[in-house]
Amino acid sequence: MAVKPKELRYAVALAADGTLRTEDGVALAPPPEWTPEHLLLAALVRCSLESLRFHTSRAGIELGSAAGSARSLVTRREEDGRYAVVEAELELAVELAPLPATDDLDALLAKAQRDCFVGASLRITPTYRWTVGGAAR
Repeated sequence: MAVKPKELRYAVALAADGTLRTEDGVALAPPPEWTPEHLLLAALVRCSLESLRFHTSRAGIELGSAAGSARSLVTRREEDGRYAVVEAELELAVELAPLPATDDLDALLAKAQRDCFVGASLRITPTYRWTVGGAAR
């Protein structure tokens, strides 16, 4: 018998005044300067760090400070001529305790990248640059 995968469902509503609300009524009122593209990048950064948080907790590692930034290029895709995100780059800086061995750290960061469903939902694969404990990876 096949095991049914876990399903996660989310919903938002956009009001005429620009306020976004979750299914639980929690409001987010981004200023008009925040475009959908900015919100997508914010979601990508946050999802990547939450994915890392999940994997570090499973490995018995504490994720301390965690910050990030992202940028993207939106232009026409060659294959279909539609405007889309064709490049996405993230820079993420985190503190881990204890710091895993190099191979374990590389595997941990790879899992975080792989399991961010926002990044996995894009047609392109984002480029990740990690700084862990002040050292570039």
